[in-house]
Amino acid sequence: MEKKSASWRTAKWRKKRIEKLKEVINYHRYLYHVLNKEELSPEALDSLKHELYNLEKENPEFITLDSPTQRVEGNVAKGFLKVEHRFPMLSIEDIFSQEELKDWENYLKRLIPFEKIEYFTELKIDGFAVSLIYKNGIFFKGATRGDGKTGEDITQNLKTIESVPLKLFFHKNLKTELKEIEENFKKIILKGEIEVRGEVYMEKKDFENFNEERRKKEEEPYANPRNLAAGSIRQLDSKLVAKRPLKFLAYDLITDTGQKKHSTEHQILPILGFKTDQGKKCKNIEEIISFWQEIKKNREKLPFQIDGIVISVDDNFVFKKLGIAGKSPRGIRAFKFSPKQAATQILDIKIQIGRTGVATPVAFLKPVQVSGTLISRATLHNEDQIKRLRVRIGDTVIIERAGDVIPAVVKVLPKLRSGSEKEFKMPEACPICSARLIKKKDEVLKRCPNLNCQARKRELFYHFASKKAFNIKGLGPKIIDKLMDEKLISRISDIFTLNEGDLLPLERFAEKSAKNLILSIQKSKTVSLAKFIYSLGIFHVGEETAICLADFFGGINELIKASKEDLKKIPDVGQEVSKSIFNWFLSKNNLNLIRELIAAGIKILPLEKTEKDLAGKTFILTGTLKNITRFEAEKKIRLLGGHPLNSVSRATDFLVLGENPGSKLEKARRFGVKIIDEKEFLKMLKF
Repeated sequence: MEKKSASWRTAKWRKKRIEKLKEVINYHRYLYHVLNKEELSPEALDSLKHELYNLEKENPEFITLDSPTQRVEGNVAKGFLKVEHRFPMLSIEDIFSQEELKDWENYLKRLIPFEKIEYFTELKIDGFAVSLIYKNGIFFKGATRGDGKTGEDITQNLKTIESVPLKLFFHKNLKTELKEIEENFKKIILKGEIEVRGEVYMEKKDFENFNEERRKKEEEPYANPRNLAAGSIRQLDSKLVAKRPLKFLAYDLITDTGQKKHSTEHQILPILGFKTDQGKKCKNIEEIISFWQEIKKNREKLPFQIDGIVISVDDNFVFKKLGIAGKSPRGIRAFKFSPKQAATQILDIKIQIGRTGVATPVAFLKPVQVSGTLISRATLHNEDQIKRLRVRIGDTVIIERAGDVIPAVVKVLPKLRSGSEKEFKMPEACPICSARLIKKKDEVLKRCPNLNCQARKRELFYHFASKKAFNIKGLGPKIIDKLMDEKLISRISDIFTLNEGDLLPLERFAEKSAKNLILSIQKSKTVSLAKFIYSLGIFHVGEETAICLADFFGGINELIKASKEDLKKIPDVGQEVSKSIFNWFLSKNNLNLIRELIAAGIKILPLEKTEKDLAGKTFILTGTLKNITRFEAEKKIRLLGGHPLNSVSRATDFLVLGENPGSKLEKARRFGVKIIDEKEFLKMLKF
């Protein structure tokens, strides 16, 4: 009886979760498609829709006609005449991983075991879907997708777009394999009705220029090209639409022209005068994955934004035979790139103690893919952040990961609460050593004050051996944990007293690996002054501040003797940081740490001197650089007297633009920061 009850509760929970998801998705879809407002990123909304689809797939008894999976995006807006679509404008089901792609093919093969399946892949442009109707070769009517069955008549607006042909021609100058059907095709075009579907979009450079003009007028810039294109095409005044640099890209020829392949229809579209993505025919899943990876790598070079590729079963007969499931054809999928935001659930919240004793609440998550990485934890920063977001254990939340930044919870979706969520309270004591957590006046952080707290010690060891500090290769967190658990190291200086004999009895340590680690430790004994200062783990002293301290004082003894007044003279070191540095060197334990390291044979080199060509200049790096790593680039900037920063402000001098840039690019444009490419940046570095 107990098992039956538990099963019933699970089914009840799933049904309730489905209802909550439908409510939230429909609300945000209405905001996005009818009111042109956006409270959630399209990526986060996609992940919610994906969860709903999977839940309904597992529990088909809970599928209802009003589910977002059973209809296509959008509603008919007031102000436009309604247009009934002769053939429904169906949605495309999303997939986000190679595993889901392979599962889809296996699903198709089960449905049609005796058919050979080949595919046609094309770019999934991030635009606004429309339908164009031509009668006797003349543009007759254009409509939005609407709810899939009924759209909005936007004919006059579409006529303002130069890339929408007002009259169709058979362009003989284009190379084609379709010469034999030219005469029959002319009859279809000139004496019948033909429907073409595609995306209205705006190129990135046009979007940037448009936003720049808005800034000059002190108007709010648009968030992305897709929003601007959607907002423009649905303006009631076509004169206003004509002033906006919209374009049209065709992706489907709905009218049956007797062609056997979807790829052949893509050849027909440019013959008629439509711009289209030529796409690629793929014989198998491996070729699709290769194409997807190639496009992902080069997507920033494209003139327009894309969020993945569309994969269709190429054979039209087989495609129709597969039919429709819900409101999406079985023979087509959108293979999307991993988002920078995603929705998931908080399974638990635990406290993590850092090397300086800071107690940070960490959300343990239902694993989700973000920016190509499976994320299972995200920071909640501090107690005030939890209160501001009103986070509860069990909540559905939006997490974000941009570049190398630690994933963070950025939004809670309270409408998805079931009532079983639990509030989280910061503990009064350290979860590791039970010392009472303290919170200083005017600080938001709580800390464990116990210098001998095992959590603090472990984090300090991790920090000390890291790449930006002593860079001891092979001495990662797992090895450090093992050495601490075996009582082989308890103080930082113990690292430099280890020998091969200490390591050999440990699990997974063979003679070669033990020898390599000892060699790596010995090699790390010579370290720059800046890296040495950084390795100490002084609160508020990051890599940039450590370099400033090394450059200003020139030696560790001079830094130890520095007064508060001396520290305040250093550029970019404020009162709070200088106070933290001064107090750190007052501690006898900390001074003993330095003495022990020097006694262990550590040789501290002074900061490398060079001409300060970039003196005082600040740089922000965004995206991936081809010819130099981020670490090397930041090091070179500092050597030349500049300062690499993490956040954009009006005082930033340069933003260096790499591939796949993040949100910093738009912020830099908004502040008027000078944007340079990698080539210009390398010239400045004399690289």
